[in-house]
This record gives sequence, structure tokens and C-alpha cells, in this order.
Amino acid sequence: MKFKNFQFQFPAALVVVLGFMLLVMPAAAQKAKAKAAPKKPAPAAETGPLPKVTQVDSVQMLALFKRNEENPKPLLVNFWATWCGPCIEEFPDLVEIDKDYKGKIDFITITLDDLEEIETGVPRFLRQQKAEMPTYLLKTADESEAISAVYSEWQGGLPFTIFFDGKGGVAYSKQGKIVLSTMKAEIDKIINPVKK
Repeated sequence: MKFKNFQFQFPAALVVVLGFMLLVMPAAAQKAKAKAAPKKPAPAAETGPLPKVTQVDSVQMLALFKRNEENPKPLLVNFWATWCGPCIEEFPDLVEIDKDYKGKIDFITITLDDLEEIETGVPRFLRQQKAEMPTYLLKTADESEAISAVYSEWQGGLPFTIFFDGKGGVAYSKQGKIVLSTMKAEIDKIINPVKK
């Protein structure tokens, strides 16, 4: 075999040139790409003032559910927390509902986060989600009493959504994540009733 001991050797100058190209060219290409790419503005959700979150106790919370006699709109209430994974997953659907039904229903959210999150974690999350519905933070000595006062069938799990018709009765409730299409259908039943 003629080629058994054959060894190919690159000229030293060629090795230096190839090494230089491998090191310098990718860095130069990345630099040129960075210059060509326009700078992205900060997302709108990260700028501007933080939304206001109002602290309520059990009595004040229940007062929020009272029907406005002059303008009896249906009321949607969602209980949630920033530490609740399913609540976070569900929140974009709530924002969509708020946009789609603005002016047709009243919609509030009530967080069960710790009080120290009222000016930090909760408003930051709301801003990130672009949430515009009024948000309250429930601080109560007896959570189980507050839960049963809201609705006897609620077992305290989060998220929890309850929909009151314009007369103050419960039209729909859901412990766990809502299904967007189902929630919209339940709202539509109340605001656009089928006439018989």
C-alpha cells in the first residue's frame, strides 16, 4: 500500500489564515447583524404606571357583589392568586372576556395573594397581562367564612369564577380554570337571552 505512511501537511501560512478566518469572520458577521437589526422598544406591558389594587375585607368584598338597582348589569367575579399556576394560565382568557364584554357586564377580580404583594407582584402581573378590570386583594381573618359567604358550593380552590345575573342570582360558577367558549356562552345566555 503506497499511501500507508503518507501524511498531508498544510503550509504554516495557510493554517494561520484559516485560523484567523474561523475566529474573526463569525464575530464580524454577528457584529454586522447586530448593527443591522433595529432596536426593539420595550414591550408596552412593561412600561407605564402599575395598575391599582385595592385591599378589601369580607364585608367590603360582599358589598362589591351588590346589584346596582339603577343599572343592573350582570357581574363576573374571578378569584385568583399569582402563586396559583392554573390562575396564571387562565388569566389571558379573562382579559379577552373583559375586552369582549366591556360595557355589557361588570367584571372584577379578587386576588388572595399576601398583602405585601398589593403594590408589587400583583400589579406587575396585571400590567404584564394588560388587564384593565378592577382588581381587589382580599385580606380577612377567616378565609373559610369569606369563601362560604361568596357561594356555598365553593370549596375554596383557585381559580374560582362566579357569574351573577342582573338580578343578583348565580347564573354560573366554576372552580378550576374556565373554558373560554363555555364562559362566553354563559355570559351570552344572560345578556342576549333567547326570547320564547
